[in-house]
Amino acid sequence: MPPEVAALAVAGLIQTAQFATYSVMAQRQVGRRAAMSPRDGGKVELTGTAGRLQRAFNNHFEGLIMFTLAVVVVTLGDASATLTAICAWTYVAARILYIPAYVRGWVPGRSIIWVVGFAATVLMILFALISSL
Repeated sequence: MPPEVAALAVAGLIQTAQFATYSVMAQRQVGRRAAMSPRDGGKVELTGTAGRLQRAFNNHFEGLIMFTLAVVVVTLGDASATLTAICAWTYVAARILYIPAYVRGWVPGRSIIWVVGFAATVLMILFALISSL
């Protein structure tokens, strides 16, 4: 398995762990009845740690779309290289660090960590494009 694909698999597992963690915290905050309801009465607004976990989870969906695109471009473009592998694992490391940074409100650390992950993703795409020329 190419290292970029392995990193994508780990990113998927991170997303799964984030979902489980935020779901548990959300249920603790709103109670089992609200968590299991169809929420016809409107959206439940989570606050505190549960809210931050939810927002970090949603933020990872946004980053995961770009990262998946980068892995597909690198893999289908047969552009896997040491640089793209480093970038892929940098993205994974950034996402792991981003969770506590978001939950604990690290400013500007959270934003710096996000930029590192995003830059690694963009660099993967650019490298794949340049190597195909």
